[in-house]
Amino acid sequence: MLDPQIHSQARSKPRLCVSLARDIGEVREAQRLRYKVFAEEMGAQLTSREAGLDQDIFDDFCDHLLVRDNSSGEVIGTYRILAPHRAKQIGGYYSELEFDLTRLSHLRPGMVEIGRSCVHPDYRGGAVITLLWSGLADYLRARNYSYLIGCASISMDDGGHTAASLYNTLAQTRLAPVEWHVFPRHPLALDQLDGNRPVITPPLIKGYLRVGAYLCGEPAWDADFNTADLMLLLSIKQMNQVYARHFMSK
Repeated sequence: MLDPQIHSQARSKPRLCVSLARDIGEVREAQRLRYKVFAEEMGAQLTSREAGLDQDIFDDFCDHLLVRDNSSGEVIGTYRILAPHRAKQIGGYYSELEFDLTRLSHLRPGMVEIGRSCVHPDYRGGAVITLLWSGLADYLRARNYSYLIGCASISMDDGGHTAASLYNTLAQTRLAPVEWHVFPRHPLALDQLDGNRPVITPPLIKGYLRVGAYLCGEPAWDADFNTADLMLLLSIKQMNQVYARHFMSK
């Protein structure tokens, strides 16, 4: 179990640790990092109550996973986690703002949503992502959840051609069974884009696919973040066992 009071140390870089946010102060540290990455670096149009923070109504209902550099005290990686009972309290998952999840309704009692993942630009190596995944695996195992969903974002800086090409490439081998398909509320206009360009799968999406995640359908366009978002779903029971042993073993 990932106890907020216990930090898991990375073997290769013991100065890094992962934990759940314990109070509003630590949540704001995550929000500050999110603002730095999404607004300042990526140019997202954010509406927050406090300047310099990325905040929305979902934050108060979520658990916030943090990676901290103990040598500086700075939060340098984060994930936001929305458990099913908390999603019910707020009226749905964040991803329902972008997708119709009707076909996933029967999975809701055991379905956790992750989002707002980001890493400080000075720390974008494998260590932070590994710690975030390990912390996430502990969270899922301790609470016995069965499914994980989340949106993976692709920049629209080129007008959407890369996003269309990536979707077309991944859909050939990683498209979910039809009963797990979701439908974008604002679809990316795939038929108006060059969807045959050579593309490199972003590391975060590649990581999801390696552990066994499926692509649940066509991308949605997120105007605020200027991204194309792909919905991914992972069945914990069907998780690639090599990675399951790596991330979910003590």
